[in-house]
Amino acid sequence: MTGAVVQAMRECPQPIVAAVNGTAAGAGAVIALAADLRVVARSATFAFLFTKVGLAGADMGAAYLLPRVVGLGRASDLLLLGDAIDAETADRYGLVTRLVDDEAVLGVASELARRLASGPTLAYRETKRLLFRELDLDMTSAIELEAQVQALLMSTRDYREFHAAFTEKRRPKWEGR
Repeated sequence: MTGAVVQAMRECPQPIVAAVNGTAAGAGAVIALAADLRVVARSATFAFLFTKVGLAGADMGAAYLLPRVVGLGRASDLLLLGDAIDAETADRYGLVTRLVDDEAVLGVASELARRLASGPTLAYRETKRLLFRELDLDMTSAIELEAQVQALLMSTRDYREFHAAFTEKRRPKWEGR
């Protein structure tokens, strides 16, 4: 059932921002991994510790997502050994979007979420969808899919609003249409 949470997060059209403060271990680490953006406190730790309890390190989609975020070698290390890593290491591995002081985690995560919520939501939705869909496509198919999506987005009210705002030298008023 926990795998369904990760799948729903990846299929959710809105970008998801995770705020990681403290220890993200096991299911918590995978849920943080499944988010689109991760704001992480300097004191935080991650542990994909399934093997430490006799289970496969590949659980809840971790073996699918983690190599795509941190690379196969680091994912193998994290999933096979189950050792905890600190926030600095997680940042160096590419698991962190923003590494911040502990007291700033919720504020930075909230600001990112507000920025996404008030921005071009159609563009964000399609970007998230394409990032996930293209993980398993060849380059030619990916370019074709992107061209089709761009053509569709160019027909939206949001795109027309951007063009009008640009011409009028003002900020666009995104509607998500």
